[in-house]
Amino acid sequence: MTAPRPPSLTAPPAGYADWLAELKTRIHGAQQRAALAVNRELVLLYWQIGRDILDRQSQQGWGAKVVERLAHDLRNAFPDMKGFSRANLMYMRAFAEAWPDEAIVQQLVGHLPWGHNLVLLSQLKSAPQRMRYAQRAIEQAWSRNMLNIHIETRLLEREGQAVTNFEHRLPAPGSDLAHQVLKDPYLFDFIGVGQEADERAIEAALVQHISRFLLELGAGFAFVGRQVLLDVGGDEFFIDLLFYHLKLRCYVVIELKAGKFKPEHLGQLGFYLTAVDRQIKTEHDRPTIGLLLCKSKNEVVAEYALVDKTQPMGIAEFKLLQALPAELQTSLPSIEQIEKALGEDIGGPPGPAVPQA
Repeated sequence: MTAPRPPSLTAPPAGYADWLAELKTRIHGAQQRAALAVNRELVLLYWQIGRDILDRQSQQGWGAKVVERLAHDLRNAFPDMKGFSRANLMYMRAFAEAWPDEAIVQQLVGHLPWGHNLVLLSQLKSAPQRMRYAQRAIEQAWSRNMLNIHIETRLLEREGQAVTNFEHRLPAPGSDLAHQVLKDPYLFDFIGVGQEADERAIEAALVQHISRFLLELGAGFAFVGRQVLLDVGGDEFFIDLLFYHLKLRCYVVIELKAGKFKPEHLGQLGFYLTAVDRQIKTEHDRPTIGLLLCKSKNEVVAEYALVDKTQPMGIAEFKLLQALPAELQTSLPSIEQIEKALGEDIGGPPGPAVPQA
């Protein structure tokens, strides 16, 4: 049972509540900065240990057995500190080999928890790829699991790949940002329907799994509605899916086609864009963007179809459960396999709870 507050504290002075809220914010900020500082120091320590192992093996001819001996001695010297298993020491060695420049560790990957770095190290083979995913993980505060998912689905490789006319229909630099926002293909394997599903079934499944759908669309998308009614001159029309993009500050109309792209599809999409601009868009919103999602498309036909369109549109494919292309299916180890390979620990404190992008 909570003890009653002393009478002298029952009536705080004017402005006390605001001051207390400000202090709480400062304290939480200081705690987060302290945790990040500890993480950076730990990652840098692991890099230095890995570099030392590399140097001694290459310059003094020490064999692989020295890592096993070092793991034993360090664990005896620091029994309360995790992270000195043989497996983790081998990852430190690989980490130092992957990032020979200490500045990169301090300025980039050192801002990520050790577990995130293990995912980058195990799942990606080139330094440029690792740097791109590390930067995005920092910018959007991805959890380790989200980082793993985005790598497995080749998120960054798919971004900016849709066929669009944004370069000619949107002012810069907004046109570049809008183009980068759209992917190709979109992976809808999470909805659990096969290739035989029609447009309404796919649409319903996407809304049912709206959290995963938003994750696949990317950061910034907000769901407005499904089968959104438009009354045009007394006739009713329905938009398949309507979103608002917070960064682009515009509505995004998404139309689904369960077959191959046809140029006439863009006529319907353009009609919806006009209706949204006139009936829903406000003076503070930028021009509405259209995205037509189809099961397949001829790239040249798609480019030709967009040439004479005056409204900003994009065309991309979507892949269902049984339609993932081979290059998007990975045989790389999962995060669970990585943790198992590391033995009893991966070292270091867990990263702070962060929002899922």
